[in-house]
Amino acid sequence: QVQLMESGGGLVQAGGSLRLSCTASGRPFSINVMGWYRQAPGKQRELVGVIGGGGRTNYGDSVKGRFTISRDNAKNTVYLQMNSLKPEDTAVYYCNAQLALASFWGQGTQVTVSS
Repeated sequence: QVQLMESGGGLVQAGGSLRLSCTASGRPFSINVMGWYRQAPGKQRELVGVIGGGGRTNYGDSVKGRFTISRDNAKNTVYLQMNSLKPEDTAVYYCNAQLALASFWGQGTQVTVSS
């Protein structure tokens, strides 16, 4: 089992920045890919960004150039730096950890961007 603890959400004005953190515990050494997804009311959960153990990243089209995902393997933590935030970035952001045969989710953290 892997437990994921997210932090860093909140309310910010359009154009502002936030940084989300997600720390894994339990079996963090078994994690292959960590990442962030988000879900806005009435919409499907979508990819924000993922990062592999070697640092390779992949982003959703709507956040490319504005968001940066990074990972500190020593701290079992993944970060999401969000810049130039837009009202359409408002959503619950979920941390995800992928192991070879399982996937785990955090509880989610709310990000609200006001116009």
